[in-house]
Amino acid sequence: QDSSDDIEDVSLFDADDDVSRRSKKSKIRHPVASFFHLFFRVSAIIVYLLCELLTSSFIACMVTIILLLSCDFWAVKNVTGRLMVGLRWWNQVDDDGRSHWVFEARKVSAQGGKTSSEAESRIFWLGLITCPMIWVIFAFSALFSFKVKWLAVVVMGVVLQGANLYGYIRCKVGSRKNLTSMATNYLGKQFLRQTMATEDQAAS
Repeated sequence: QDSSDDIEDVSLFDADDDVSRRSKKSKIRHPVASFFHLFFRVSAIIVYLLCELLTSSFIACMVTIILLLSCDFWAVKNVTGRLMVGLRWWNQVDDDGRSHWVFEARKVSAQGGKTSSEAESRIFWLGLITCPMIWVIFAFSALFSFKVKWLAVVVMGVVLQGANLYGYIRCKVGSRKNLTSMATNYLGKQFLRQTMATEDQAAS
């Protein structure tokens, strides 16, 4: 069951924030969380790119990358998402033994004092979206270059970081139906704008 009542709308890049609030929200309130949000995932990518230059041991590289990916998954899922953008997701088992996925966004405080930092929101979403895309590129590269031994490592990167990306997108937009509706509305607005612009050019 998604928690969608009285939640703070944390935009992906905070583009809709008022100008008066922007100066207060541009500061990084959690520098340690922001650092580790990027540290583990970027370190895993760097180790993957440079491991053949640093050492000839495939096992050492694989273990190092998987440890970095695991630390990243835990940190992003349990710490940085809650602190930086006020989102969290987890799995819980009810009394009947059934498993439920819960996606939550932070409650809006009465004083409005728990708004998300614009800088932290940018760091969070850019890191969350960009790194899984890089691992997908690595997957195609390993597949087409016949580096079969690296496929397991790359797939691990795609799965762990893709799981966090999916979970936080669900926290942001709600259910799959809402995600589809959001995409449909966006495409509809773009089509309407293009139609209006074409009519204005024809009229002029």
